[in-house]
Amino acid sequence: MRKLILFMHVSLDGYASDSNGGLDWIPYNEELEKYAEEIVAEVGAPVYGRTTYRMMESYWPTMLDNPNASRHDMEHAKWLQDVKKIVISGTMDKVEWNNTMLIKDNIAEEIKVLKEQPGKNLVIFGSPGAAKTLLELGLIDEFLLTICPVVLGDGKSVFDGGEKIRLKLLSSRTLKSGIIAARYELEK
Repeated sequence: MRKLILFMHVSLDGYASDSNGGLDWIPYNEELEKYAEEIVAEVGAPVYGRTTYRMMESYWPTMLDNPNASRHDMEHAKWLQDVKKIVISGTMDKVEWNNTMLIKDNIAEEIKVLKEQPGKNLVIFGSPGAAKTLLELGLIDEFLLTICPVVLGDGKSVFDGGEKIRLKLLSSRTLKSGIIAARYELEK
């Protein structure tokens, strides 16, 4: 059975984006890029909320025809073009990016069916709104958090206003930038 894993960059105070939805506080560099590539290697299907999906859809296909795209960007763009993508949105009526599935209703049932299929894991990339919904539905099995060395003071969080969730640390490592890459599962 596949797992549903949340992969999210968070500030030290638990925010997934700043108060304007920005992500420029993430110290993204070659080391973090390599760590993200390790995560992508275990992905059978990326899962996005509406906002993250639209951002990804507007950017990555343009890399396929961009002569200035880096090798990494080109490889990632090709992977995204071909991989099955899943979008969780109650407001979207259709998706147009190649090989994309929209889940609008019956989210818990649809995700459970996908988890029962063979293959690599389902991984939620960012998407704090969709992640919060999936968390509230009890569907997230693991949390891959890159905890960035910054305090935002305000922003969007996946973990605010919900019930207590106890997690068990599976692994962690510290990157040179000060990011702590931690993998947790739900404590049983």
